[in-house]
Amino acid sequence: MAERPRAHALSERIVASSAALDGAGSVIAKKIRGIMPAGGGVKDVLSGVFLGHALHPLLTDVPIGAWTSATILDLVGGESSRPAAQKLVGIGLAAAAPTAWTGWTDWADTEPGNPTVRRLGLVHAAANGTAALMYGLSLAARRRGAHTTGVVFGLAGAGAMGAGGWLGGDLVFARGVGVNQTAFDAEPGDWTAVLDASMLSDDRPTAALAGELPLVVVKRDGTIYAMADRCAHRGGPLHEGELEGDCIACPWHGSRFRLADGSVERGPSAYPQPVYEARVHDGRVEVRAAR
Repeated sequence: MAERPRAHALSERIVASSAALDGAGSVIAKKIRGIMPAGGGVKDVLSGVFLGHALHPLLTDVPIGAWTSATILDLVGGESSRPAAQKLVGIGLAAAAPTAWTGWTDWADTEPGNPTVRRLGLVHAAANGTAALMYGLSLAARRRGAHTTGVVFGLAGAGAMGAGGWLGGDLVFARGVGVNQTAFDAEPGDWTAVLDASMLSDDRPTAALAGELPLVVVKRDGTIYAMADRCAHRGGPLHEGELEGDCIACPWHGSRFRLADGSVERGPSAYPQPVYEARVHDGRVEVRAAR
């Protein structure tokens, strides 16, 4: 068996040792979703619907950049750089709250069914919260003239920030959190039969397969629509969702996509849903990649 990188093995140990967080994690996630339900303007902004991808990674650049710069000035800047370092610590703290909120709302949408991500997300949040606490203590010390103490707290904050950043990278790049769940789907280039037309009822989403690609097919007002069944947001099964006007809503987190073109009518998904051309041929529904 191939040996895993030590950092990945460490993240697996964190997952295994933090099972006790599952109960609290579910409660916290439910509370966050209750505070910011799907369809709200604040929720869509925090989810990055207006950007076309998650907002959280963009905002993390501000506290990470400010605190890293402050640490560099502390180490090599000399006495004249102390006022600038103090301002940078304050800027990072000011940016930490909105950054954290975007992270919490993204994390709350990792449910249902993903305890690994829920656990790692909580540890990631704890590391970043520790970093913010250390930098808060650092700022307080600097303001009262205890520069050396402020630097020590800042270095502790930098260590916690590094741990949080590593876990954030693991969540995105190793676990696929926040990425477009349909980005690597193999789309049918030619007309492909997916189900008998007789299986369709008006305004009832129906699951189908084009090879190994799961689809949801909808017959509405005589027109047949087909789109990827896995929600681009977190992979929810759209065929279990409800039609809302000319849209279909994900049953997991409420993202709503237009049947005609897959565009996002309501978040939290920041990604449009892939749609496919559909027709009935010899009593079978056939689909192919849109052209």
